[in-house]
Amino acid sequence: MPYRVCFVCTGNICRSPMAESVFRAHVAEAGLDGLVMVDSAGTGGWHEGHGADPRTVSVLETNGYESDHTARQFQVSWFSGINLVIALDSSHLKALRRLAPTPADAEKVQLLRSYDPAARHDLDVPDPYYGDLDGFEECLELVEAASPGLLAAVQEDVEGQAA
Repeated sequence: MPYRVCFVCTGNICRSPMAESVFRAHVAEAGLDGLVMVDSAGTGGWHEGHGADPRTVSVLETNGYESDHTARQFQVSWFSGINLVIALDSSHLKALRRLAPTPADAEKVQLLRSYDPAARHDLDVPDPYYGDLDGFEECLELVEAASPGLLAAVQEDVEGQAA
């Protein structure tokens, strides 16, 4: 059974699909394609069925990442099939931990920037939705900075499962 990682933001059209695309590229580069499944969702269903925000798509494509995305809302029932739920900010972290049916499920929820050794106090990835393209570029920088640390943690877990 593959190791599953789900990135979660508010509407699943900006931050979480960006993190999904970037992390999927890291997983592929590490040769973990069949072992690690990556997806994303939102805490709310406002944008369900829509594609990623055009600014997200633009920033991803400009930086060499693929973007094929359909927004959806995170479901409580998913906890049983997911190994790691990655929240993009502290409000998502709190909401997802409240939704978790068990303490073990609540422990699966972590902040993305907690995997960035350079991140100190503010572990939130700011929501770029109401701003201009610069906010989306900043979002990408923060996601890229945290991805190697997250990949290392996932690799360790995958290897632990195989042992």
